[in-house]
Amino acid sequence: MVTCESYTNRHSHFSDFQNDWESHASYVQGKKIVPYGPNDNLPQVIRDVMGTNHIAPGIIERRNGLIYGQGPLPYETVIEDGRPVRKYTFDKEIDDWWKSFDSRKFIEMSMTEFAHMKGVFVRRHQSKGWRIGRQNRINELIVVPSINARLAFPDQGKELRLENVPAIYTGDFPNLCTTSGITTYPIYKSSDPFRHEVAMNYHNSYTFAYNFYSMPSFMGTLKWLMRSSETPDIIEYLTINGISAAWHIHSPAEYWDNKKIELYKEHSGKPEEFINQKLEELKDELFESIARALTGKKNAGKFIETVDFLDPSGNRCQWKIEPLDQKIKDFIEAQVKVSDTAVHAAMSGMNLHPSLANVMVQGKLSSGSEMLYALKLFLATDVSIPEEIIFEPVNQAIAANWPGKNIKIGFYRDPVSSEQETKPNERLKNSA
Repeated sequence: MVTCESYTNRHSHFSDFQNDWESHASYVQGKKIVPYGPNDNLPQVIRDVMGTNHIAPGIIERRNGLIYGQGPLPYETVIEDGRPVRKYTFDKEIDDWWKSFDSRKFIEMSMTEFAHMKGVFVRRHQSKGWRIGRQNRINELIVVPSINARLAFPDQGKELRLENVPAIYTGDFPNLCTTSGITTYPIYKSSDPFRHEVAMNYHNSYTFAYNFYSMPSFMGTLKWLMRSSETPDIIEYLTINGISAAWHIHSPAEYWDNKKIELYKEHSGKPEEFINQKLEELKDELFESIARALTGKKNAGKFIETVDFLDPSGNRCQWKIEPLDQKIKDFIEAQVKVSDTAVHAAMSGMNLHPSLANVMVQGKLSSGSEMLYALKLFLATDVSIPEEIIFEPVNQAIAANWPGKNIKIGFYRDPVSSEQETKPNERLKNSA
């Protein structure tokens, strides 16, 4: 019988999230930090769950692709007919600055971090020119992976909230920073952007009732994600180590009596205990060979040969191998249904419509109109906040470097049109 204890207990520590873990500091290399999760390992947990799941990474990539659109572009916000409208523009100074560091990597890492952790750690570096009297300028933005960043615990007497975090620490926290050590960075303040040569900040979307770090939006579906990841493991375990049905093997007593007589002849003078031990070894060897023939995916189509014989009374003695139905088919079908339920739970937690994730519902794909309406709803409701947080350090740097310019950077997306609104020669179905 297959046991799933090792699967169900794999991440039993999720129950720790019911505890008030934010109110107690952790100590790493003498630094007093805000633990990232009850065991200070939430980024690792999310990484491991996502790394073994067949649906979640694709959903995140699709969601990021929808948000990204045609990529980042500078724009000015103007009011037309009483409504704010983006006017995409070009500014050489900002464009040169944007290209002066690895902005593509910055955007990619920011989107990935936010999609998984609902927050992004960003480090700012000033240019060196201020030392010789040149204008202060934020020269570079670098994303620090959440697995390597922690908030410093507020000072004694301070209210436990993000605004009171005095510093941000970086290091190899999964290994307790034993080899990397810990680097301390002051908090970046947009009201005094050039106070520190290098500073950091944590840009996030607030999670209800959490004081410091944000929790992933799919936190409630992590157990479902783990369950869907376990289904292939369970089926693989059945395939490699199990059999389609258990077997009841009947062996004739006369067969073993004859074997025992042969052993007495072969080992004349040996004590009874020795003969019994040899007989047990013969049994183990025979039944192991039968097991190898009956089990495993490579043994399909193999057979077992036995020879019937008659006992001294003329009765037929024969081996029997009878299957015992363990309803494995029902078990596997149940696991697949659980996996399907987990897929839909994951999409709900990640807030992406099945049609946009290219996932079949009840055995069919969504229609074109369903996809169109789902896309329009997604772009209207689920893009603005992630975009604002991802570009917050970028736009803070632009405001600090060029305070007289009303320019920001954001994602540009072509307007979504239905097939009826698109010229026939421009429709996707007519494109080569």
